[in-house]
Amino acid sequence: MNSAELSVLAVSGAYLALCLVVGLLPGRRSSDSAEGYVAGDRALGGVVMYFITGATIFSAFAFLGMPGWAYARGVAACYVLGYGALGFLPFYFLGPRAARVGRRYGLVTQAEMVARRFRSPRIALLMAAITVYALVPYLALQMKGAGVVLSATTGGHLSEALGSAVVYLVVLIYVLRSGVLGVGWTNTLQGILMMILAWVFGLYLPRVLHGGVGAMFDELARSHPDLLRAPGLGPADESTPYRIVRSGAGSWASYSSGLWVSIIGFCCWPQLFMRAFSARDERVIRRTVVLYPTFQIFLVPLILIGFAGIGYDHPPLRSDQVLPHMLMQLDLAPVVVGLFCAGALAASMSSGDAILHTAASVLVRDGYVTGLERPLAPKRERSLIRLVIVAVAAGAYALAVSYRGDLVSLLLLAYGPIAQFMPALIATLYWRRATEAGVLAGLLAGTVTSLAIKTGLLPGHGIHEGLWGLAPNVLLLVAVSLFGPRGNPLPEFLETAAGGGKGAAG
Repeated sequence: MNSAELSVLAVSGAYLALCLVVGLLPGRRSSDSAEGYVAGDRALGGVVMYFITGATIFSAFAFLGMPGWAYARGVAACYVLGYGALGFLPFYFLGPRAARVGRRYGLVTQAEMVARRFRSPRIALLMAAITVYALVPYLALQMKGAGVVLSATTGGHLSEALGSAVVYLVVLIYVLRSGVLGVGWTNTLQGILMMILAWVFGLYLPRVLHGGVGAMFDELARSHPDLLRAPGLGPADESTPYRIVRSGAGSWASYSSGLWVSIIGFCCWPQLFMRAFSARDERVIRRTVVLYPTFQIFLVPLILIGFAGIGYDHPPLRSDQVLPHMLMQLDLAPVVVGLFCAGALAASMSSGDAILHTAASVLVRDGYVTGLERPLAPKRERSLIRLVIVAVAAGAYALAVSYRGDLVSLLLLAYGPIAQFMPALIATLYWRRATEAGVLAGLLAGTVTSLAIKTGLLPGHGIHEGLWGLAPNVLLLVAVSLFGPRGNPLPEFLETAAGGGKGAAG
């Protein structure tokens, strides 16, 4: 390893050390209970809520997958701006209702909330299983992204597997110690760093490689016009300036259905719902939703980076390596490359720590305590969550080092099952006639349909499997709730959710 690579590694190591300190300090302030560990004693303020929400979602995928998709597929990468701007809007209505019932009944997880409404341990168990199925690949994406960055910026001297292990050992330490407060304060640090570095590199690389952003797009319009064409449109022929692609991965149906599933599933992620339970008050939640689209601004320069790499003289081996690959080819100071490395690690860690914390909390709180009806003393529950954190990290790491696909595919794999939560969440917080049997039937039908299409047992006809799953999900939830057994839902739940009985749906 030469001196430049050692300098890059030193900057990255300093950043990891800073994250460790920032992540460990808040652990001294939380109560020694499961509620303190999972929900931060319901005391998160506006600034931390903003960054913990934004940085939780925009992850290793942002610094690697976004430029990679722009590099390989052009303007199709802008789908992230679409679902990011729209996907969080439902939380303006769902979040405060969840916070109210969370405070009333001492809830700290999403599935626990649904299970409490319908007095159903089976719902908690099913949602815990679906959550872990979706979150483990999502966590593996973050680990793989961290490994890709460290391997690329050290010329391969540090393997992807070792790089992932080093970074996530740091994450593991502060998540074990501080819980959601450690996640929140490190996400604030990481979010600020991500925003600054994204704009620095997003403006610098187009200027160095093409003479500026405008000149870059003029050049692309001449050399690669297909990458500037709207998704679902194919190249021109003799009779028309474009043609509609009706099937396959580049079709309009494939693109738009993937966008819709991402919009629907966006605010269904359990780690986001857990933020509603940890917020100081409802105004913090609503303010976060209103300000959240501003977090999308930092994605724009990352798309520009991908466009800047198109036609680069020395193409990367994989599209999701385009940003670190270009930085290593250019004559940049090692400290600059090290700062990029720190920014990309921030993107990975800011999602990975929240996902790791959420997956373990869901397994214990929803799967064991609520689903299997095994109550635990607060300190015992907190200890068990910590043990499960280690197990989840090990499982995700095994997937990360064995997975050979691209990062975007790993992300989309998680969205299909998570999108199936939306009908159940709306029914839980708004619909008085919803029943346990209806929610269970909808969740099972939607998840099984989604998985059957994903694995090839059923045809998808180019439409995202998560959207197919929502059709039987909604149909069965409504039909079984109206015509099936009534069950024994908690009578005052909707009144609490609505804020004292106003606005509960009938």
